[in-house]
Amino acid sequence: MFAHVNVRPANIPSILGGLTAQHANCITSEFHYRKGTEIYGEKEPAEYVYQVVSGAVRSYKLLCDGRRQIGAFHLVGDIFGLENADTHRFTAEAIVDTNVRLIRRTSLERVADSDFALARNLLIMTTNNLQHAEDHMLLLGRKTALERVAAFLLEMDRRLTGIGVVALPMCRRDIADYLGLTLETVSRALSKLHSYGALDFLGSNQREIMLVDRDQLFRLDN
Repeated sequence: MFAHVNVRPANIPSILGGLTAQHANCITSEFHYRKGTEIYGEKEPAEYVYQVVSGAVRSYKLLCDGRRQIGAFHLVGDIFGLENADTHRFTAEAIVDTNVRLIRRTSLERVADSDFALARNLLIMTTNNLQHAEDHMLLLGRKTALERVAAFLLEMDRRLTGIGVVALPMCRRDIADYLGLTLETVSRALSKLHSYGALDFLGSNQREIMLVDRDQLFRLDN
């Protein structure tokens, strides 16, 4: 399922901007998860906070009718699993082979009680997560399929590279479950954007996408 990589004291780049080498009691561990491996499950104890070192993670919830709703994609550098309750609300799963850094939640909270910089970073992260949830709710409730796909491509471009070529770690089924669409609808929307000249596909699996006309995508997203 997963391989234990190493254990070491947390420092600035390793977990959160507010942690420094002086916090030697905050031990982080790195684990390797193979593609499709569950990192934690819904309703499991929220004992750790996680950071993506390499790869990508999806957080999702299975609905009562068996459908899957993906709430977020966690990319390199992203921190996830920080809950305001004792259990996880979503299941987290590696999209591709992924390395994840863990820190015990109680250790992080203990440091945050006495470290203003870390507490501020946690607040910023929580605020950003809330903004993402609000944006996602708006996207699902008010935008057409084409607008949702355009918004998704701009989000991934911003988070992955920002240079116009988006190498997506997730498949179209993941995108559909994130956008509240069917797989066929996502494929049609991408084909339509391609025919409009807004994007081009690179590679045989079409997961590398060049954003040819950002302005057109921005107009659809706004």
